[in-house]
Amino acid sequence: MRSPEAAVPLDAPFGPLLAKELREMASGRPLWTMLLMLCPLIGFSFFQAVSLYGETSATALTSPGLASALSPLDGVLVPTFGGFYVAVTLLFPFVAIRVLDNEKESGALRLLIQLPYRPPTLIGAKLVAVLAAWLIASIPALSALAIWEFVGGHLFVAETLNLVLGHLLYGLLVGAIALFAAALTESAATAAIVTLGFTLGSWVIDFAAASQPDLLGWSSRLSLTQTLHTFELGLLSLSLVVGVLAAILGFAALAAIWLPMGATVRIKLVRSLICLVATCLVMVAATQIRWSADATEDRRNSFSLADQQALAQLSDQLTVTVHLAPEDPRYADLRTSVLSKLERVIPRIVIRFAGDQQSVVGSASDESYGEVEYSYGGRSAVSRSTGTEEVLPLLYGLANVPLPVPATGAGDYPGYPLIAAPWIALPWFVGGLPLLVWVAWWRSRRAPAIKYTSSQKEISREHLT
Repeated sequence: MRSPEAAVPLDAPFGPLLAKELREMASGRPLWTMLLMLCPLIGFSFFQAVSLYGETSATALTSPGLASALSPLDGVLVPTFGGFYVAVTLLFPFVAIRVLDNEKESGALRLLIQLPYRPPTLIGAKLVAVLAAWLIASIPALSALAIWEFVGGHLFVAETLNLVLGHLLYGLLVGAIALFAAALTESAATAAIVTLGFTLGSWVIDFAAASQPDLLGWSSRLSLTQTLHTFELGLLSLSLVVGVLAAILGFAALAAIWLPMGATVRIKLVRSLICLVATCLVMVAATQIRWSADATEDRRNSFSLADQQALAQLSDQLTVTVHLAPEDPRYADLRTSVLSKLERVIPRIVIRFAGDQQSVVGSASDESYGEVEYSYGGRSAVSRSTGTEEVLPLLYGLANVPLPVPATGAGDYPGYPLIAAPWIALPWFVGGLPLLVWVAWWRSRRAPAIKYTSSQKEISREHLT
């Protein structure tokens, strides 16, 4: 029989475990090395973005009609965070892997598993440490936003927070994959190769599926890089957020499954299969969520408010048949300006390609190529336009709905031209911020001071006497 002294609680307090993970993460070299490399990388990205934005603004100041096309989201925020995205893709896996792999190589993991902590609790603490590492690594990018406002730049809160949220979800997804790779493999080098196989493999999928509407086109939805694309467009999609969170939790669950050293490989494989099936079911269910919000100030992802209200009343199914190849630039324009907006507002809509439109060259002889057929309520109409000026009146005609009256007082997007001196940011990214990072690194490696309680002091005196 088991002695009462051997009994331990099912779980110990989470706070000390989390403090240990944060301390080990902060004292390691990968995080601070990555942060030092991020300073010039994001600084250069910000410098280039502000320079190009200033050149475009100079033209807009002489031609005021062009000012409405100037958006800080496209001109400054997305390019600046593009450098951060590259660093998270290539460097952040090494930071996340160290959270787990350092304990595996030193043998400390064998002792940690024997403590009254469940594997999900251990992985949860490490995932929180990965989140803290991402927050620290985002300091250069966030400081670029502060500098942009300091020089007089405009930031719209909703679209800025939406972009930061997208990068946060992407960073957590890369971190969860790294934890799974570290739990699955025996060395940091192998774990890094596995993680980069996921991240760099996404680039390969995007490149190969750019012009494939079938299998590769569908598989491109699994690409990690597609996670950011929607947020960079200024669109907050609940379906995407739920799907990414399910993937993060799925990889974290897989890491918890492969973490215990006593379970057999067969048991781990069975549990992994169950976890994969559950994660896929959640992700498939997430695709049925249609709620989304346009976070941009210029409402680029939406029709006008009057058109939004009128189209939302179309209760029958709208079928759109596209006679265009997916790689045709006209389809990209149609998708951006019409189809994606219709999907967000019309309750029942089906969009499909006509026949087998594989390429522009192969379909050039087809007389119907370039047409888009709209069917609603038993009536159909054909158009070759990719703009809303012709498509929306056509839809209202099919539905026998009068043209909506634009709301009074609805002003156009003014645009925010600005000519700023980008060199102002260089001293911060090349000198000030790297110096602060070095000081923080040095302080994190100092041994913490040990504080004794009164009872511990009495015990020490007894031993000395």
